[in-house]
Amino acid sequence: MLIHLHNQATTTPKIRAAIQASDEPAWVLAERFGTTEQTVWKWRKRVSVHDRSHTAHRLQTTLTPAQEAVVVALRKMLLVSLDDLLAVVREFLNPDVSRSGLARCLRRHGVGNLRDLKPKAARPKQSAFKAYEPGYLHIDVKYLPQMADQTSRRYLFVAIDRATRWVFIRIYSSKTAANARRFLRDLERACPLRIRTILTDNGKEFSDRLFGLRKREQSGKHDFDKLCAELDIEHRLTPQRSPQTNGMVERFNGRIEDVLQSHHFRSGEELETTLHRYVWLYNQQLPQSALGSKTPLQAMKHWHKLKPELFNKLPYYRPGCDTYGQRLSKMSRYRICEKQE
Repeated sequence: MLIHLHNQATTTPKIRAAIQASDEPAWVLAERFGTTEQTVWKWRKRVSVHDRSHTAHRLQTTLTPAQEAVVVALRKMLLVSLDDLLAVVREFLNPDVSRSGLARCLRRHGVGNLRDLKPKAARPKQSAFKAYEPGYLHIDVKYLPQMADQTSRRYLFVAIDRATRWVFIRIYSSKTAANARRFLRDLERACPLRIRTILTDNGKEFSDRLFGLRKREQSGKHDFDKLCAELDIEHRLTPQRSPQTNGMVERFNGRIEDVLQSHHFRSGEELETTLHRYVWLYNQQLPQSALGSKTPLQAMKHWHKLKPELFNKLPYYRPGCDTYGQRLSKMSRYRICEKQE
């Protein structure tokens, strides 16, 4: 049984009961139990052996109940801070009220926190991405931190398929139209899907739509647009100042940022190897809730069974980058040869 006693209590409920039941003089009981005569007399007058509440019987406030009602109404109506409300109350209701007393009054009536009183604006619901068949890819560029063995920062080009969430990456030393064209060429060779549409932002590496202060439409003469036309790919651009349109690749860039923040890289090569390994795991080992708990590779195989005409080649175990996949395939062939010997 738990006994709740005052911090400075010198008696227990058992001793108090003995004091109440005894007819001996107070000084005798005081010496026996190691307390004072005043304590003995106090417990003899009481019926219970438990401590009473130490809450003040009278509130230390100068506000009347009517004034408190006005204060609470002003707080809810005007939504002012404690200091502003204190100035109003001292000017028109009670000049003797203290700041602490006013704060206690507000807490007693449940209006102490101003944030809870302010109306909360409803957050706009994030609309789901429009469903597309495989072959609609989002492309974006992410800055990478500069390593100690590098003279400048590098850039991560990322492509992700909207339907299967399959990811492909490349790392370049500059963010130019030539590298964007090179990335698209590598993407088209590595992707098992037949790429039909590509969505990018309005960066200079992807388009000549927004150059300088004058706005103009996409001319189709950009190097990236020329390669898209050569590969029979539709190139779409996001609206100006609307990064949410390309939100799918932005979310994956957030995953990349988590990897960068949670690892310490000693060189640029180590950083690149880690990113390639993560993309390989993402494509083949990490189930996605948006895919019904399937990995991007499993989703790609499922689509291949339904509509094989959307693919240029079979979606076998392909990583998000060729280098890491070739390294793995060489290691697996080497192990098979060892077993055969």
